[in-house]
Amino acid sequence: MTTNHKDIRTLGRTGLPVTALGFGAMELRGEPRGRAITNDQADRVLNGLLDAGINYVDTSIDYGVSEELIGETIAHRRSEYYLASKCGCLVGAPSSADRGRQPHVFTRENILAGVNQSLKRMKTDYLDLVQVHASPSKQELEKEDVVETLRMLQREGKVRHIGMSGTLPNLPDHIDMGVFDVFQIPYSLLEPEHDDLITKANLAGAGVVIRGGIAKGEGADGKAQTDRWLLWQKAGLDELLDEGVRPQEFILRYTLSHPSMHTTIVGTMDLDHLKDNVAAYEKGPLSADVYAEAKRRVSLALK
Repeated sequence: MTTNHKDIRTLGRTGLPVTALGFGAMELRGEPRGRAITNDQADRVLNGLLDAGINYVDTSIDYGVSEELIGETIAHRRSEYYLASKCGCLVGAPSSADRGRQPHVFTRENILAGVNQSLKRMKTDYLDLVQVHASPSKQELEKEDVVETLRMLQREGKVRHIGMSGTLPNLPDHIDMGVFDVFQIPYSLLEPEHDDLITKANLAGAGVVIRGGIAKGEGADGKAQTDRWLLWQKAGLDELLDEGVRPQEFILRYTLSHPSMHTTIVGTMDLDHLKDNVAAYEKGPLSADVYAEAKRRVSLALK
């Protein structure tokens, strides 16, 4: 599994040169919120992605055992990747099988405890990026003085850059605040709601990280949420596929084609899936005409 290393993009004002394909570690969270995972599985995937040249790894305090697995398997290769995690996740919260939003607390005490815990778990002295999780309102951020807490961590050298994992309705306020270096935003061909805000964040000088960039694995494999798969069908997107191309590959390359994104994080606990993602990444963005046609068809289908 190799990568051509050609698609390196500068992550906004951070200046970090990131691969357009990154890795999201949610699938490594283990039970009870995910599938069971062994250290050997995590070792194969995490070292495999570094061997392929992928240099951006994103995780979170509340992604189960993912931080510990990163620390156990690739801490010795720390110079080969940029490491991003989250803050606001409630430190010490009991694990739950509920896949919904977990508790978040944005007090200084909880943020500091979370970042220090992440550093310990991942066996590193610093995080390249800490993102505020769960897209809290501007009012809550200001009430808890979240930005100043993160800047204090920057001054201490524990955090290099600060970001926001943001969504509507609060994302426009986050961008207008002008304090976040990076925004992580959900987006795909089948989930285009934040398209204009991705562009806005980039124009403001921020780095843009896309999550859900292959529509969370949805497509012909039967795992699709019904409404999104129906959108694929309604838009007639099968007509744009070259022979042998699966919807997931097309959707990933569509995300890579967005002119304002810098990296898209795709998660898996399966080495073969990782190889498929790298192969799609190596093909690069879609041609301009196919990208425009796919976008046009989805826009019409949503009307």
